[in-house]
Amino acid sequence: MELVAGSYEQVLFGFTVQRGPARSGHQETWTPVADFTHHSHTASLSVLAANSRYVVSGSKDETIHIYDMKKKVEHGALVYHAGTVTCLKFHGSRFLISGAEDGYISIWDVKRWECLKSIKAHRGHVTFLSIHPSGKLALSVGTDKTLRTWNLIEGRSAFIKNIKENAHIVEWSPSGGKYIVVMQNKVDVYRLGTASVSGTITNGKRISSVTFLSDAVLAVAGDEEVVRFFDCDSLECLSEFRAHENRVKDMVSFEVPDHHVLVTASNDGFIKMWTLPQDKKGPPSLLCEANTGARLTCLTVWLDREANGMESLPPAAEPCPDQPKTIKKESGDTLQEETSEPNSEKSDVSGDSKQPTKGNSPVTAKKRKMANMSEKKRKKKM
Repeated sequence: MELVAGSYEQVLFGFTVQRGPARSGHQETWTPVADFTHHSHTASLSVLAANSRYVVSGSKDETIHIYDMKKKVEHGALVYHAGTVTCLKFHGSRFLISGAEDGYISIWDVKRWECLKSIKAHRGHVTFLSIHPSGKLALSVGTDKTLRTWNLIEGRSAFIKNIKENAHIVEWSPSGGKYIVVMQNKVDVYRLGTASVSGTITNGKRISSVTFLSDAVLAVAGDEEVVRFFDCDSLECLSEFRAHENRVKDMVSFEVPDHHVLVTASNDGFIKMWTLPQDKKGPPSLLCEANTGARLTCLTVWLDREANGMESLPPAAEPCPDQPKTIKKESGDTLQEETSEPNSEKSDVSGDSKQPTKGNSPVTAKKRKMANMSEKKRKKKM
């Protein structure tokens, strides 16, 4: 188990959590041990995601960096989006979906790190996206004041709903029977069957992160030190607790044998792990904490286990247009780079370059010309 957090200071922090056996009269011990710090981005980190093998980080420098957690090496960087990368979501072990301020949502093949599809999703920024547990639907919100439902089987927009304000978070419940949309300090709860608001939760300050603890209980953190648990049906606040000394920036919840764990990260530099009571309604107990000394912005947890769930995503959205790119390939324990066929207009997977290419120009005009010339030669031979 690895806690991974990003910061304003452009640094990625990793802590391995070691679990010790419970002694007589004492609880099981959880100890975070500093594992790595990595400075690969050239601007503050904005979002993190993890699957059974990789952790990916998005940044204001417009790049997505890939880390192989089993080998503990940086695997490369994806250069596609123009603007801050705002959201990253893995679907199983096969697909990664990204969104950014350029208004695009992109689907990546994790095995080859190729951009399979690119969809112009919003007229403004894409601020958040969430994949339905079935893998067939996705939701996205943006600064164009719309909530969009995507049919991932066909790779097209299925439904557009105009909302009164710019939403900055959207999230499915674990069963997929409901979803929530966050605007400033309000959480609108929607039922999937009716696609209408069944109720609204109001927090004290602007909400920075939410996570479902169960289908009925939602954890809400905002621009304050407190985390609150709300009942999504009654809309009542079940409990609250002071988690940090500064605002809570991100939260992750997951289950391991004998524990339902909530992890929080804050601007105060601390990552904290909490164990929830069985009913998930009362305040949690602190398991352990780690001090990074940085202003944390985002958080994920990497669990060393195989991904579950469906692995199928659509073949049918608009493909990424043609352009040469560099793919970093593995050969035993060594890493080799090779140039692939022209494949994606904006996308690029770069190697270990310390200064990743940015924006809409992942390859130079000279490289593009060379790739076109080699393509013509190959056609003549055929």
